[in-house]
Amino acid sequence: MSCPMCKAEADPKYRPFCSGRCADLDLAKWFNGSYATPSRDPEDMDAAIDAAEAALNVPQKQH
Repeated sequence: MSCPMCKAEADPKYRPFCSGRCADLDLAKWFNGSYATPSRDPEDMDAAIDAAEAALNVPQKQH
């Protein structure tokens, strides 16, 4: 099996990746939305916009 990030041979310790570095790069893609599937459903877009606006309007806790 080859690493999905760099195509090197996968290491059993990091399977399906070859190293911790490639595993971290893949995780970063999940976090930044690179693997997101776009939706063309207007209801989904409206819900996403509403959720984002609500999150921006939440008061921040003071430490």
